[in-house]
Amino acid sequence: MNIDFFMPTRIVFGAGRLEELGTAIDLPGKKALIVIGAGGSMRRLGYLERVVKLLEKNGVKSVVFDKVLPNPVLAHVDEGAEFCRANNCDFVLGLGGGSPIDSAKAIAVGAPNPGSYWDYVAGGSGGGKPIPNGVLPIVAVTTTAGTGTEADPWLVITNPKTQEKVGFGNKYTFPVISIIDPELMLSVPPSLTAYQGMDAFFHSVEGYISVKHQSVSDPFALEAVRLVTKYLPLAVKNGNDLDARTQVAWANTQAGFVESLSSNTAHHSMEHAVSAFYPEVAHGAGLIMTSVAFFTYVAERAPERFPALAEAMGMDLSGMSDTEKPFAFITALKKLISDIGMTDLSFSSFGITKKDSMRFAEKSFSSMARLFTLTPHRFTVDEVKEVFDRAIGD
Repeated sequence: MNIDFFMPTRIVFGAGRLEELGTAIDLPGKKALIVIGAGGSMRRLGYLERVVKLLEKNGVKSVVFDKVLPNPVLAHVDEGAEFCRANNCDFVLGLGGGSPIDSAKAIAVGAPNPGSYWDYVAGGSGGGKPIPNGVLPIVAVTTTAGTGTEADPWLVITNPKTQEKVGFGNKYTFPVISIIDPELMLSVPPSLTAYQGMDAFFHSVEGYISVKHQSVSDPFALEAVRLVTKYLPLAVKNGNDLDARTQVAWANTQAGFVESLSSNTAHHSMEHAVSAFYPEVAHGAGLIMTSVAFFTYVAERAPERFPALAEAMGMDLSGMSDTEKPFAFITALKKLISDIGMTDLSFSSFGITKKDSMRFAEKSFSSMARLFTLTPHRFTVDEVKEVFDRAIGD
């Protein structure tokens, strides 16, 4: 038995715990760059003002960088890094969903180092250079339950020039502190709640079937799958259900643990290719649209880990043959997609057709090939095209 466990992030979880940012938490510097999205919701909801005042209460000054897009792009990361240097910030605080927090991580890489963030990305056309001057400390205050980025080292940035959406991370890009306050998630609209919750779900499922799974990641994965299955439909139906929000938020944080201890699979490589070409496709939406075709294909060829996932989703496997049991997960997945109101979500609504399948497949391999090596079935490009064909349909 081999186990690797490394979790340097201090997790501060619970309703109302944002207030501790002003009193109980030792922050890693005296001037913060606060990174938020360009949409304005952090200002509109008053979350930015609260964070600025809490930092001041804790003796920390701050400046704000507010250009992050839903699919963050390289130009804004490099601009944020320059803004961070110009303002002599000594740590970066990501406030919002996965995009601002991922961008905060990338800016923390770029700010103390020469050149572009892309020079250090190991994957796709990234330079893969060593990071000579380290990474600024990162603090995460998440207002969504989806990416798990508050509890893992990973970040995803798009390079529009090369049409690549590449994941990256290392031991230095774990946040030093993450605050997960479900009260901040009450304002997330139903569709985004569904997309984000399913991202957490797939992180857990993929981490469970990944060849990198280990005994310490499996319990987190199965519990996250159970919680999302039970509580995400409730959170989508009633966004003010604080208990449902809390349970989904905890599932998401556990999914981050899974990503740190295991890995994603080619399912994520495939979705990143979709939203690299079609950035209007939300990450969670792309995952949902590819999921049934992808997991069916894998379950047909590497079925061993799927029955436990089905049981975590509440399926009764008694009376089923060993051949049938893996596909109980597919049945449960389809039901969950229906329960969150996403049955009608389709590639055609984004103008995507089977003509895109091969370029999606090729981009999946060129941008994030490593995840294909961690998938229990070793795909070829033609097989990935076949999965896209199935997912896109007629």
